[in-house]
Amino acid sequence: MPGTSGSGEGGAADGAAGGDADAGAPGELRRTLTFRDLLVYGLLFIAPMAPVGIFGTLQARSHGAVTVVYLVATVAMACTASSYAQMVRVAPRAGSVYAYARAGLGEGTGFVAGWMAMLDYLLIPAVAYLFSGIALHALVPAVHPWVWTALAVVVTTLLNLAGVRTAARVGFAVLAMEIVVLAVFVVSAVVVLIVHGAQRGWTAPLTGEGGFSAGAVLSAVSVAVLSYLGFDAIASFAEEAGGGADRVARALLTCLVVAGVLFAVQTYLAALLMPMSAADLAARPAEQGTAFYTTVDSAVGGWLHALVAVSKAVGAAFAALAGQAAAGRLLFAMARDRRLPGAMSKVDAASGAPRRALLGAALVTLVAAVGAARRDDGLDQLSSIVNVGALTAFGLLHASVLGWFWIRGRRGDRGRGRSRAPGDGAPSVLWHGVVPLLGLAVVIAVVVEASATAQLVGGVWLVAGLVVLAVQYGGRARAGGARG
Repeated sequence: MPGTSGSGEGGAADGAAGGDADAGAPGELRRTLTFRDLLVYGLLFIAPMAPVGIFGTLQARSHGAVTVVYLVATVAMACTASSYAQMVRVAPRAGSVYAYARAGLGEGTGFVAGWMAMLDYLLIPAVAYLFSGIALHALVPAVHPWVWTALAVVVTTLLNLAGVRTAARVGFAVLAMEIVVLAVFVVSAVVVLIVHGAQRGWTAPLTGEGGFSAGAVLSAVSVAVLSYLGFDAIASFAEEAGGGADRVARALLTCLVVAGVLFAVQTYLAALLMPMSAADLAARPAEQGTAFYTTVDSAVGGWLHALVAVSKAVGAAFAALAGQAAAGRLLFAMARDRRLPGAMSKVDAASGAPRRALLGAALVTLVAAVGAARRDDGLDQLSSIVNVGALTAFGLLHASVLGWFWIRGRRGDRGRGRSRAPGDGAPSVLWHGVVPLLGLAVVIAVVVEASATAQLVGGVWLVAGLVVLAVQYGGRARAGGARG
């Protein structure tokens, strides 16, 4: 991926591992991340207990078939994971979907993909920081939520500035804590089920209460797929992963499978123990957000409720750490290609981190998170707008697979010394056709289900990106005319 105004034809696939020696000496990211580190970043961003907040909503929407909702959602998101695995081999670069769309669809579309992903990578951490601040305020009411929120931003930013390996080590400890808390819930739930039995039939979380409804399940899937937002952050570290593109692709797929299993297990147990039927929960929407905690309280006890709450509070801050790190890599990659101010393409010699890009991401996230923390409806407002950017970027990712392997008639691995992707040779109808088309269909369905506010903000952000792109192209045209 040249750092000049080279076309998308050469684009992202031209670079291999490190950064290019560009005008402005942006430097190179260091290949220090192991497979475990990549998996930690992905699972941190997703959060092992992500279903806790939307369990009640999914249970009500699916008529009680919440576990099958997550099984279907995992399969649906596997299409996205597959497209990432295909394109990370084509363009093993920082910037993730920005680099992939640039390779498969052209330079302008690549910018649009990066612009839309930026909305996701900057605001999802803000939501996570705000959730952490609110949860910590509930534990220590004397401290205002915005203070906790700002403190979480500062602490995690300092860890990211210390370097990707340092942040990964601390993140591993936090992830281990979250998984231990999840294990405590699983063991406690199994003990309660053995001693007291289930509140409903053992197959109810798979078949629903009162009969299976495919329409209800698919409606719930459109919400459940949002639990997986963040696993794609792994692809942002392609230039820092030892082992290259294959390791990144394997980490992406492994992260999705692990998350799917964790989500299915915890929702299955919670659904069996839930004291309220899915129909009653649907009739009481105000209780859906706390349905998981209500279940824990009634079945196990308040001590586990408190333990889960603390885990979610700390885990949210470190989910934001992973998101901020991914945002920094996206800003770095776009700055290196002169799509954003070049100052953000610098890499710190001591830590190997793109410090200016990280600080830029941290500043935007801090303003958004603290601003929302000072409003009573801040969490609802911020949460309602974060998903469309990610979903649009996912859609362009799937289009990039089609563009690279079919429309442009290229094979990303030919003659580059990298490992071969599934279907190398002639394009594979399955991997390069059916799978990305299914993934694109899922994305469109979820965007249609998104709130009007999210659609409006996403549309405004897209228009702003197109204006920026037009200005950049106009500037290049004038510069070319002046040289002529």
